[in-house]
Amino acid sequence: MSTLAELKKGQKAKVLAFNNDALKAKLIEMGFLPGEEIELSKTAPLGCPLAVNVAGYELSLRKDEAEAVIIDLVA
Repeated sequence: MSTLAELKKGQKAKVLAFNNDALKAKLIEMGFLPGEEIELSKTAPLGCPLAVNVAGYELSLRKDEAEAVIIDLVA
């Protein structure tokens, strides 16, 4: 399984689940619902933070938060 932190700029994926119970509620409140399609739009030069398009808006995540989102790539 891949995580959001592994996406490359412009790639799309669907949220499957979460591997960090401490961050799960926060991520769901931010719009990362299972089945939601997301796209990585930008990354900072050192790889943190990441900008992600989710639920019609752009959201910034730290790399450790992105590593908690399990995804499936969309072709």
